[in-house]
Amino acid sequence: MKKVTLILVLFFGFIPMLNAQWTSPGNGTTYTMSELVNVTDGVVTFDATNYHIHADLTISQNDVLKIDNGFQKIYVENALVTINGSMVCENANRVSVMGDPSFSMRFENATDCDLKKMYFSDGAGIKLIESDVHFDDVKFVYFTTEYCHSAIDIFNCNPVIENCYFLLNEGAAIGSPANGQSSPKILNCEFDSNVNGANIPQINLGPGSEDTIFVVGNLIDGTYAQFHTGGISIADLMGTGDTKILLKDNIVKNNRYGYNQQGYHLTSTIIGNQFIDNYHEDNPMNGGSGISIYGMDDNNRAVIRDNVITGNLWGITAINGFDINLGTEEDWGNNQIHGNGNNGVVYDLYDNSTCDIMAVGNDWGTIDEQEIEDHIYHQYDDPGLGLVTFIPFVGYDAIVEQNSALFEVSPNPAHGRFTVEGQGKMTITNALGQNIFTKDIDGKEYIALPRGLYVVKIGNTTQKVIVD
Repeated sequence: MKKVTLILVLFFGFIPMLNAQWTSPGNGTTYTMSELVNVTDGVVTFDATNYHIHADLTISQNDVLKIDNGFQKIYVENALVTINGSMVCENANRVSVMGDPSFSMRFENATDCDLKKMYFSDGAGIKLIESDVHFDDVKFVYFTTEYCHSAIDIFNCNPVIENCYFLLNEGAAIGSPANGQSSPKILNCEFDSNVNGANIPQINLGPGSEDTIFVVGNLIDGTYAQFHTGGISIADLMGTGDTKILLKDNIVKNNRYGYNQQGYHLTSTIIGNQFIDNYHEDNPMNGGSGISIYGMDDNNRAVIRDNVITGNLWGITAINGFDINLGTEEDWGNNQIHGNGNNGVVYDLYDNSTCDIMAVGNDWGTIDEQEIEDHIYHQYDDPGLGLVTFIPFVGYDAIVEQNSALFEVSPNPAHGRFTVEGQGKMTITNALGQNIFTKDIDGKEYIALPRGLYVVKIGNTTQKVIVD
């Protein structure tokens, strides 16, 4: 039985830049919307309530578009707004940018772009070309694919997209092509039922740059999509680069599949995620995995720890060539992998290759060794396949789970300061997986940290704590 994962990889179809109706002079000027009304000869107008952009507008290199004078609504009438310089939006109130009937934006070789508290709707897409734009608390709703394949198309850049919301966009929420290298940081965002009628994921990334791709703390939910979409895919099908990935603390649910990692030279750490009920694929041969690792060779690597993988057509599928580490005797996996299957058969782990997999120290939903064996497809089912080593597992031979170094964190959420009570070597990491604190403790330890999400670990036990 061969499992095949279907994934569409996006290529940019570059659209020549239209001749702008107004272009700033590039002499270092900072423009507000009201100042553009005065200098653009009718390209930007104000009707006492809202701003309107009637034709193509370009902010040239060295110039700045600054939106900072309170609540605004900006209607863009089927025009292209191009930022070659900088754009800043730091309002206390949310700024709405709406299409009438549609608009598009292009950041090309732009610098120092920081967009906060904005609302984009009914647009045709936003392109980031060699522009490390920072989006914080921005909403992207009802985008079409008239100009971009995704609500945000990324090419050869490493933007930061955090605390953002993507709802019912026609294409993927965030995408990058196979012929570029980009490593975005996608942090604490919500993706809700994006992609209409195509078998592509809500986050659809090509090869990474020298930086790590961070997908951390997001909710990717396909519940209300008209045609169910995939969750996350990161692929390098042409061997373009050496992609590094941190996939951490995400909830990926009710999609056609959860996470797909495919191609050459990808190395990922997949930790603390929930891949739940990603079963909305009519043909299990085309998808439905909680996690799918499809390597062109054994340079497709994944370390998988502390995840919940349940309710999918397949729990974890491993295809062709790869180097997968689901847990060793020295470092248990502590993944919960159970309740996955299709056509009346349980498939918690499917090794469809000649590669062996270490999968020690996981919770398979049972302590019956034969039952676990029945839920794993590998060398015992087909001598031509690799061997999965899953013993010892959680509860094996009446051994208490290796999460024996139990401890308490209080209060949680915390207001600036919290207490860790336990014994052993304590490490604390932030939402990006960076180690910020290590100490041997025996009893109570008082910790003061800035606002954020942290993971406290003692032994093989981890707990999340929110500091607000």
